Amino acid sequence: MGLDSDVRRAADLISDADSVTIISHIDADGISTEAILSQVLTREGMPVESVFVRQLEPMAMRHVPKDGSLKLFTDLGAGQQGLLEEHGLSADEVLILDHHVSQPCETPYPQVNCLDHGITRMSTAGLAYLVAKAIDPTGTDLAKLAVIGNVGDMMAREHCGLVGPAREIVQDGVEYGNIIVHERDLNCYGTSTRPIHVCLAYCDDPYIDGITNNTNAALRFLDRLGIPLKNSRGGWLVWEELPFEDKRKIISALAQQLIAHGRETDRLLAETYIFPDEPERTPLRNASEYATLLNACGRWAKPRVGSCICHGDRGDAYREAEHMLAHHRTIIRDLLQYILENGVTELSHLQYIHTGDRFPDTIVGIGAGMALSKLNWKKPMMVLAAMVDDPEVTKVSMRTNEWALGQGVDLAQALVEASAAVGGAGGGHKIAAGAFIPRDTEEEFVDGVNRILKRQFASADPDDS
Repeated sequence: MGLDSDVRRAADLISDADSVTIISHIDADGISTEAILSQVLTREGMPVESVFVRQLEPMAMRHVPKDGSLKLFTDLGAGQQGLLEEHGLSADEVLILDHHVSQPCETPYPQVNCLDHGITRMSTAGLAYLVAKAIDPTGTDLAKLAVIGNVGDMMAREHCGLVGPAREIVQDGVEYGNIIVHERDLNCYGTSTRPIHVCLAYCDDPYIDGITNNTNAALRFLDRLGIPLKNSRGGWLVWEELPFEDKRKIISALAQQLIAHGRETDRLLAETYIFPDEPERTPLRNASEYATLLNACGRWAKPRVGSCICHGDRGDAYREAEHMLAHHRTIIRDLLQYILENGVTELSHLQYIHTGDRFPDTIVGIGAGMALSKLNWKKPMMVLAAMVDDPEVTKVSMRTNEWALGQGVDLAQALVEASAAVGGAGGGHKIAAGAFIPRDTEEEFVDGVNRILKRQFASADPDDS
């Protein structure tokens, strides 16, 4: 059976249900997935309730209602089917939409999973949209949310744009009119909200010598090009507001800067997705910044606020989300500064730091990703954090980059294997993964991850690792 058959089966199971409970993850992918499905079901007149969980573990299962509703697990569930079985859920009352590695299980839970069909560059929001479209072919306005979920889950990172079925979903949004595609745009975060020199200074993929991490140098670089950087009112322009010729001049100069320092230019440009129905100069304007807003809601325990925004709330929910986003960015900066000031422990194939209970465990993965570009980028970065609500458990987050993936690194596989060896559980993706382990096994776990990474790096030149 192909993906289309699985999607059709899922749509039929949902349509035949008397009511649905969506159990979804709290990140941008999980929130946008929930919003897609809850909207299409509401439009169909189907009773639907939603539950958001940070992770699918025994304590979280108490939030799953024991009623006659179809339990729709989204952006989780594939790797926790044994837990569903232990909880007494039958195959007739469960449907899983996920893009994570499945766990073998005796109960044949119906599932739609990208990986079953060799699709690695589409998140659960993409699957949710395909299912929603199978239920209601006219609901192509929801393609926008699928793009947000895909971009938020880094599905566009490897190829500097969405590919395969995820890219086909984009076209639905283009035809509907709520997505504009910029095929060869600057590959930089913040193009809709940040002053251009700040935007360039935060760019680390690619790393631009003399500009990355230095706003003053970025400003001088732009001044030398003679690019007007302020509007008629004296405010800073953002990248999206620049004329095409000015953009082309900046991109050409950035390419020369990369070449002059012996760096590749292949990641300078990317396909970006703009939402013309959203206000300019707001985080809602493009897919990557919208996803960050949703992530901020989820990381600070307010995923329902993010869902409300996806449903169109631009009043109280959006104002609360903006506040959370500002707070989110402040704490992330503090976390990054803490990592850089305190330093990491370097092993042969890994660098790591334990932040204790200083920062919420929900954000340490973001700090790991930001720190990677400022430390030894050739070694995967791990951050361990205490779980305030469960002091016997340690949260682990890891990040790496495309170079390491090319050397054979697979963080999800590494954390699944290493965490299982100490009685924990892990999962995620090759480039970004996480785990939960018993607190008293931290040293054994770290050593185990390092050994696994060494094995994964085996094909690389020793000098590169």
